Amino acid sequence: MKLLKVDSLEQARKKLLQNITWDIKKTEVIPVEKSFGRVLSGDVKAEAPLPSFFRSTVDGYAVKAADTQGAGDGLPVFLDIIEEIEIGKPAEKQVVSGTCSYVPTGGMLPAGADAVVMTEFCELFDQSCTAVYQAVPSGKNVVQIGEDVEKGETILPAGTRLASAQIGALAGNGKCSAEVYKPLKVTILSTGDELVAAGENLEQAKVYDINTPALQQLAVEIGFEVVRTQVIPDQEELLEKAIRTGMRDSDLVAVSGGSSQGKKDITAELMDRLASPGVFTHGLALKPGKPTILAVDQPSETILMGLPGHPAAALMVFRLLAKWMEHWRTGMADSFKIPAFMKCNVPAAPGKDTCVMVELNQSEDGQYTAKPVLGKSGLMRTLTGSDGYVRIPMGKEGLKTGELVWVELF
Repeated sequence: MKLLKVDSLEQARKKLLQNITWDIKKTEVIPVEKSFGRVLSGDVKAEAPLPSFFRSTVDGYAVKAADTQGAGDGLPVFLDIIEEIEIGKPAEKQVVSGTCSYVPTGGMLPAGADAVVMTEFCELFDQSCTAVYQAVPSGKNVVQIGEDVEKGETILPAGTRLASAQIGALAGNGKCSAEVYKPLKVTILSTGDELVAAGENLEQAKVYDINTPALQQLAVEIGFEVVRTQVIPDQEELLEKAIRTGMRDSDLVAVSGGSSQGKKDITAELMDRLASPGVFTHGLALKPGKPTILAVDQPSETILMGLPGHPAAALMVFRLLAKWMEHWRTGMADSFKIPAFMKCNVPAAPGKDTCVMVELNQSEDGQYTAKPVLGKSGLMRTLTGSDGYVRIPMGKEGLKTGELVWVELF
């Protein structure tokens, strides 16, 4: 029997980057309102300060702070009201000593004013005069010019994935478009004579297909554009046709199942034959995930990835390779990790990196404990019962009870 000659995860990643000889970092400019989930390809800088005018944070009276000194509940200061400023309109009159102007929240301060007294601390004496019962320092209740963002300051750095807050920041700085990385197009294929799509009749010895919908959703979460999914029986000609189709319009073709050394595991042979230069990794020193295949076809600029058939292993490998590659490609920050203390001892697989799926529990003092979710990689409970995973590096014997670990969330 032909055995897999495994690479470490780091070796496989290095080979993958070495074999990508084309431009995989293409960009495009799109409207801001359509940019949710996309990743900025360059820094976005402010073309003007924000705000560009002195702005009130409260409803109140714009004053010279010096005029309010000594004011209190029993001894108010009386100021003449010279103007009522409307939101979105500039002030027309300048505040001088002994005068003030009404200004709403978000309104522009008039020239001469350097503070705002809240209406709660003022009382109208008549329509043209107010009593002020609070002394305020200069700058009170005022947003300074450029206090949020200075002109030329980086609003959002390259590698930022755009969500509601970031899109709001772009719009707030007058940006109507953004330059982002083009999403990689992905074809997802699942192989196996035993697979049945959800909703179909489940015959004896058949199982419902988990990998296709799970990998499809993970691909979307990563930031890929899924152009095609297909469940294929273990027939070489059908798999070959599906891979060829994927190579024509996809940047990545992921095939789950058929990657080990069974009689019907033909994925590696097909990928090596269809792609040039072909397969460069067949086997990872990783648990779960040993039967993993990596290949590229440089003429069509396509990455080919063979994943294990077991759902937990397939998803884990896709995270460790495809998600990692997307972060490298776009410069996104590493995934968020939570510190936790191991609930029990966990042995590692000799000669391999070991990924242990864990359930997180938070104690009253806010600390987390990580409880291993035990089960074979083909069982659904290892997927649904896990919050994340801990990676035990090759050469480490395992994890001990109470040991501090970093859990990467799913």
